[in-house]
Formats: sequence, C-alpha cells, structure tokens
Amino acid sequence: MTHRLRGLESPEGLVPALAGEAESELVARARHGDEAAVRELVRRFNPRLFRVARGLLDSDAAAEEAVQEAYVAAFTRLDTFRGTARFSTWLTRIVINQARMQWRRRRPLEEYDTVDEGDTDDTVVVFPGIGPEALEAGLGRREFRALLEEALDELAPEFRLPFLMHEVEGMGVFAIARDLGINPATIKTRLFRARRKLRARLEAKMKGGFGEVFPFDGARCAGMAGRVVERLVAAGQITPPDRR
Repeated sequence: MTHRLRGLESPEGLVPALAGEAESELVARARHGDEAAVRELVRRFNPRLFRVARGLLDSDAAAEEAVQEAYVAAFTRLDTFRGTARFSTWLTRIVINQARMQWRRRRPLEEYDTVDEGDTDDTVVVFPGIGPEALEAGLGRREFRALLEEALDELAPEFRLPFLMHEVEGMGVFAIARDLGINPATIKTRLFRARRKLRARLEAKMKGGFGEVFPFDGARCAGMAGRVVERLVAAGQITPPDRR
C-alpha cells in the first residue's frame, strides 16, 4: 500500500514539498499511500474546489465540509480513477456531487436547476472592473471583498457556480460545461445573467479583484490537508512517514 520516495528524502527523513511535481506523478504516489503527495494535491486544488463548492452552497462552513468529504471519497477510491479525464476534473465532479447532496439535504423541497433561460438577449454586459470604473474613494480591499461576496451570495447557485469558475478560476465556457455536464450555450446564458444581476449593485464601487473572492489558503488550506490525511490514515489508505 505504501512506498518511500527514493532520492527525495532529506537527511532528517522528511519529504520536501512536491510543488513542482506533475499531477499524474502525484496521483501515482497517492495511489500507493504517499502522504506528501496527498497533501500536495490537496494544497494544489483547494482554492478551485472550495470556490466550486461555495458556488453551490450558502456558507463557507458548508463548502469546506463538502470539499473535505470529496477529498476523503476521492482518495479512498483512487482505484476507480481511470485517467480518462484530468484528475482535477474528476475531483471537481466529486465536489459538485457532495455539494449538491448537501444542498438537497438543506432544501429537500427545492429543485436545484429550475432556471428559465429565455429572458436574455444578445447584448454584451460589461462587468465592472473590465472597463475604467474606479473603486469608490475610501473603499478598502477588505470591504470590497465583503461587498462582492455578499452580492455573489444573493445569486442562485446555478448562476454563482459558473460565474466563480469563469471569473475567479479563469476557466473557459467549454471547460465549465464539461465539468458541470451542462450545454455550453446554457453556461454562456448563465454567465450573462450573473453579470447582469451583479452589475446593478456593484458597478459604482468595483474595479476587479475577483481573485480575492472566497479565498482558501494559508492556515485553512493546511488545516484541510491535515484533516484529510488524518481520516485517510484512520481508514488505512496512507501510512505517515513515522510509521513506515
């Protein structure tokens, strides 16, 4: 189940960071229970997966729970990952499934995807921050992020999720459509409507900064990796270096 990273261990027996390792190699190491590879994969995908979950759920806590459960589910059944899609795409789909299950448990009488896509036209909506609008005097970075997150929370999940994937993660329409299993034309429509809904509130106050929305790094990122590893150790999926 486990193996040692030959040639990569320091004199102290610690495996250094694998930040430069290819995704495929990290996955191969994780299949053999390598804790360092699991931690690096978690660190690498935390921001995107958290934002994906946050796009579907209404709180940071719920999104973090969905991501953690998705990691545990993925790493305990890595044998089912066949490599026909990228590992990041496979993880994204697991996170979406976890988030949707949480969403349904919280709102059992509501349907997730009941949006009428018909009330759109061909007009291009220019979102604030793309043009020359200036950030309102005195509005700090923290206040701006809070304002933007509040506005995004008011969007229905079917608009918020593709918007975050496109504007924050920089994913293209076809990549989003692939990950969500939705027609690209529908993704374009939802992006259009999300921009239109947000513009009314933010156009006078905003000058970009989407990279600041729903951050998941630092201590929170490290904490997620630690909790995932603890659960995988308990399940016998990985063996920490001090037990090898």
